[in-house]
Amino acid sequence: MPTDAITSSRTPTADAALSFPTQSTDGTADGAGQHAEIVEHDLTFGGFRYTCRVARQGRLDTEPIVILGGSSQDRHSWQRHEKWLTPLSSVITIDLPGYGTADFLPAKYGVDFLAAAVRHVVQELRIPRVNLVAACYGGAIGVRFAQHYPHLLARMMLVGMTTVIPADYAVAMERWDGMIRRGETEPIARELADRFMSPPGTGHVRKKAAVARLVYQQIAAQNPEQLRMSAEHNSRLMRHEWYRPEPTPAVPSLVVTGEHDTLTTPAMGRTMAACLPAARFMTIEETDHLAPVERIADFADLMARFCTDRPLEALPYAAEPEVFGAPLPA
Repeated sequence: MPTDAITSSRTPTADAALSFPTQSTDGTADGAGQHAEIVEHDLTFGGFRYTCRVARQGRLDTEPIVILGGSSQDRHSWQRHEKWLTPLSSVITIDLPGYGTADFLPAKYGVDFLAAAVRHVVQELRIPRVNLVAACYGGAIGVRFAQHYPHLLARMMLVGMTTVIPADYAVAMERWDGMIRRGETEPIARELADRFMSPPGTGHVRKKAAVARLVYQQIAAQNPEQLRMSAEHNSRLMRHEWYRPEPTPAVPSLVVTGEHDTLTTPAMGRTMAACLPAARFMTIEETDHLAPVERIADFADLMARFCTDRPLEALPYAAEPEVFGAPLPA
């Protein structure tokens, strides 16, 4: 079995990288009482300004971890996971063009452009290879990144990712697009909160009520510029391919879905895993589409285990991994 990365004596992964000038810093305490250094760096790609956030403690037991969140997330959305990850490597989150505090991105720019922007981040930070964790809409960008820039990828973890946008969701997006453009934030916030959460009777979901309130509040509180970006995001989804069946590198891959996810179901996750040359599939127990925030510590543990090649079997919070494709040599 691979050695637990926390006690590993192997040579740390080179990160010559991340030696760019510091622009702003703050501190985030980890579980051991140490502090991660936070660096935010403004970049420009294709004429659009955007920002990446790097949290690090200087230790490198694995390649830097790049996290691409969902369409309603920004570079700060994964801060609560960092205390489990920064003891192992740098954690990089990004407000890509069109999201968070980055420049507005017209809908004519699709997934290919955003995947190229991720490549731009990796190259600007001079990182040889990365661990990529990509959730929901970030999953579409992550897969395209893997397909187009396989030499930059060490491992890939996809969360709530499918090969197709569910048909009913695509229909709903057209209605939501009009609601957003009319400024009807309260009704769409309720609809989206309901859509992301599993319906009553599906199964027990941890923190379901609290997470549903959080989703609703975040959407309902959007300012005019955020609403404009949301409307453009919906247009982007409708105008561009979500998944393209191009060759994908045979790197260690893990597809994860909430046990009770009714938006991107476990069956959809298995279909996604079957498209990858060396993938495993797992469900997180007592969660739905928002598993990363319903079981933060457990989800962070799974990310850490995967990125450091530790065993994924017999975890108290997840089903046993299912193997798709040919297993990679030990």
